Amino acid sequence: MQALLLFSRGIDKISSWVGTLAMWMILATTIISAGNAVIRKAFGVTNNALLEVQWYLFAAVFMLGASYCFLKNAHVRIDFVSSRLSAKTRNWIDIVGIVVVLIPFCILCIDLSWPFFYMAYTSGEMSANAGGLIRWPVYAVIPAGFALLLLQALSELIKRIAFLAGKGPDSLAHDDGGEEEKLAAELAAQLAGTQPNSSKAG
Repeated sequence: MQALLLFSRGIDKISSWVGTLAMWMILATTIISAGNAVIRKAFGVTNNALLEVQWYLFAAVFMLGASYCFLKNAHVRIDFVSSRLSAKTRNWIDIVGIVVVLIPFCILCIDLSWPFFYMAYTSGEMSANAGGLIRWPVYAVIPAGFALLLLQALSELIKRIAFLAGKGPDSLAHDDGGEEEKLAAELAAQLAGTQPNSSKAG
């Protein structure tokens, strides 16, 4: 188990690095977008290459950032339901979801997107827009993104199993909770505090 946890930590480091890279890509996208807008308004000039760079960066952020999102447990969950389940139940649900849904889905998407990328790479496919860019780099982020997500799924699976075996912490536990959970807790506390008063008033 220790070897698997070491493997999991290595994947987590990769996802953290990719997540940091994605954040810089967001900044680059913003700067390029602002520059394009200024040039277009000030000089009436448009540049298809720069416009497509924006699209490429956005696609890269979306695809490559998925593994980082999973690492940070920032993906969509039905917290209203999961918060009422025990830690073991939540981890078992995650294990089933990872094994039955996520891992097969990632493998399927890699299998379907790789030929798409390979054909564009070997043919040197170019954008149909004047001054546009070569296409294969943006196609490459599809299998790359799902490969990273697959690795992170394996890492999360290891952590869930380690917790259930008593070999690691609960990675689903939140120290301070998200903003939505805080708001829900505050509303629940207010509701609980007002109910006795309203019953007395009646």
